[in-house]
Parts: sequence; C-alpha cells; structure tokens
Amino acid sequence: MVRSLWTGATGMRAQQVNMDTIANNLANVNTTGYKTQTNEFRSLLYQTIQTETTSSNGETKPGSAQVGLGVRNASINTNFSQGSLLASESDTAFAIDGKGFFAVQAADGNTYYTRNGTFQWSLANTGNMLCDSVGNPVLDTTGKAIILSQDYVTNQVVVTSDGELCYPDENNNPQPMGIRIGLWQFSNANGLKREGEGLYSQTAASGEPLNEATNTTLEKSGIIQGYLEGSNVAIVDEMVNMITTQRAYEFNSKIITTSDTMLEQANNLRR
Repeated sequence: MVRSLWTGATGMRAQQVNMDTIANNLANVNTTGYKTQTNEFRSLLYQTIQTETTSSNGETKPGSAQVGLGVRNASINTNFSQGSLLASESDTAFAIDGKGFFAVQAADGNTYYTRNGTFQWSLANTGNMLCDSVGNPVLDTTGKAIILSQDYVTNQVVVTSDGELCYPDENNNPQPMGIRIGLWQFSNANGLKREGEGLYSQTAASGEPLNEATNTTLEKSGIIQGYLEGSNVAIVDEMVNMITTQRAYEFNSKIITTSDTMLEQANNLRR
C-alpha cells in the first residue's frame, strides 16, 4: 500500500511539472523566437519482491517479480524547429532562416545567444550601436559590437541575406560596409542553457559556438530584414497535451485515493 501511495505521488509531481511546461509554452505563444519545450519522463527504481526460483513442484519460474516505484522528470528538451516568419515595419527587425543564433554581449560581460531579432540602434559614445531590446550590443562575425559612425543615417542601412551591412552611395546603390552580423551554431543546441529573455548560454553539453562566417562545413543560415521569427508553439498540440496531462494527474490522484481506501478497510478488519 505504501508503495502505491508513493507511486501515485511521484506521478502527480511529474505531471505537475509537465503542466507547468505546457503553461509556459502557451504563455509564450507570441514571444519572438521562443522555442517549445517538452518533458521527458523516466521510471524510478524497481523493487524485486521475488527472485527467479522454482515452484513447489520443482518447476523453474520464467522470471522474477519486480514492481516499479513511480516516475520522475528526466529532462525538459527544447524544440528548435523553425518558427513562422512575421512581417515587421521596423528596419532593425531580423529573422534567421536556418539553425544559426545571434550573439549579444550582456552587462556581465558574457556572450549569450538568441533567435530574437528585435534589434534597434542605440546612441553610444563612439556612434550608433546595434543592440537588442534591452540594450545588449549585437556582435558581428568577429565577436565585436556593431557600431557605426554618427555620419550614417541608420534607417538607410540595409542588411543582405548573409548579414552584410550596406549603405547607399551617391547613386543610391547599397554598398557593403565591411560589417556582418554574426551567426553561430552549436553541435547540440538542445544542450544550451536558458537564461530568460530569449537568451541562451553555452554549456559543456552544447559544445563551443561555431562561427558560420569561418566554419565552411556548416549549412549557412540566412538573415531576412523586415521580418521576425515567431514562436514555434503549436497551440492545438499544447491543448491536447494539457488534456492528456490533466487526465494523467487525475489517474495518479485516483491511485492515492484508492490506496487510502484499501488501507482504511485493512485497518477496519481488526475491529
């Protein structure tokens, strides 16, 4: 009875985490560059209540008797599939078509990676700096902040599909400025650590960032100006997962209720 109570409790805890994950996905359905998360479950240890042995007639039993002790959340994985492209009126809105990530430098000096291309020009001491929505500098292919002289009119800057910044000449023809927005990939993107605000940091599991500009073996990503990558959350799938999770939670709750009833009846046998 105690085993069944514990098993039901582990199931309820696991499904609660699963519901929290689904709720977070739905809450971020309109978050630019958000990637869906999914739970992975794993069974707990098994307790052997009878080993392989022989019956009273000397016949060998085919196997032992083991009972499971519940379930736990093994991991929460991220689905990095491409989100839909949403048109934007901003000249500094950029969507990535491919597996790459933008790189930004946070106030703590560390480099973080994101799929959110909601950028803007910010006035810095040395010129106009391209930064994200919270003011973190966007890095170029060399890992440096993208800063233009104040002589440039920022709303006339255009970006090609390979991230090259261009500025119109006297004949209004865009000319390369020798600066490219950096894009990085990871051998195992699912190993990245979520830092909030759409940022990821590298870990030992993700591997070192691979610079698309210098690594010739990578499939290059494209940058689309005037578009943003929407969330890849599928609302219908998440609603179905929510119903399934709720039913699983109810079933595990029923296990505890049933076990409690059986314990009550066993105690009443003494009366």
